Amino acid sequence: MLTLLSPAKSLNYEPSHHAGFTLPYFIAETKILAVQLKKFSVPDLEKLMGISKNLAELNHQRFQNFSENFDLENSKQALLAFDGDVYKPIEAEKFTSEDLNFAQKTLRILSGFYGVLRPLDLIQPYRLEMGTNLNLYKFWSDKISQHLDSEGSKHLINLASEEYFSVINPKKISAKIINITFKENKNGSYKIIGIYAKKARGLMANFIIKNKITNPQELKKFQSENYRFAKEMSDEMNFVFVR
Repeated sequence: MLTLLSPAKSLNYEPSHHAGFTLPYFIAETKILAVQLKKFSVPDLEKLMGISKNLAELNHQRFQNFSENFDLENSKQALLAFDGDVYKPIEAEKFTSEDLNFAQKTLRILSGFYGVLRPLDLIQPYRLEMGTNLNLYKFWSDKISQHLDSEGSKHLINLASEEYFSVINPKKISAKIINITFKENKNGSYKIIGIYAKKARGLMANFIIKNKITNPQELKKFQSENYRFAKEMSDEMNFVFVR
């Protein structure tokens, strides 16, 4: 069973490292993107990414600083570097070596810059959303789909956002894909609320890692922060959790 997450825009590069690290699968492809992005000016990035001038300046400098060599001076393990709403509930700092080993084998993070990341893969600071107008879906789709299929998992648990999961071509994945959805009860009807859904994806990922879950049916036991499995809203391919 492989679990998929989206990356985060927010990053934390304060000194904090687990002892072990790995390198991303697609470093060669990342270098191709880096060469292209280094050519963009601050105004170019501002327009391309739809971000403020300050953020454009920050990311312009990041791309200029990108190094072909990854080490603990210029990089950090992905699971520790990502710091958005999805990642705050994942207690990576408290993971035992057993937790980390399990996460390394079963958790994959989709990325517009790195393609696919394992938790301990070193990443340099960046911002490049999959939906950015650089034909990233075309650039990554076959590579990511074929790579995930090559891992030989029987089940793919989709905890990624639509923006990132859309890069995958299901026709090239032999694993059974199970989509996880979180909904909130608002005035008697259940709706997806973005900020809560992001946090819930992190809670579910943490639940999977801490409990070493390899059978998708065990996911139905998830009850963190008052969520419950909604059998009446779910089917074989879609697990819905409500509160």
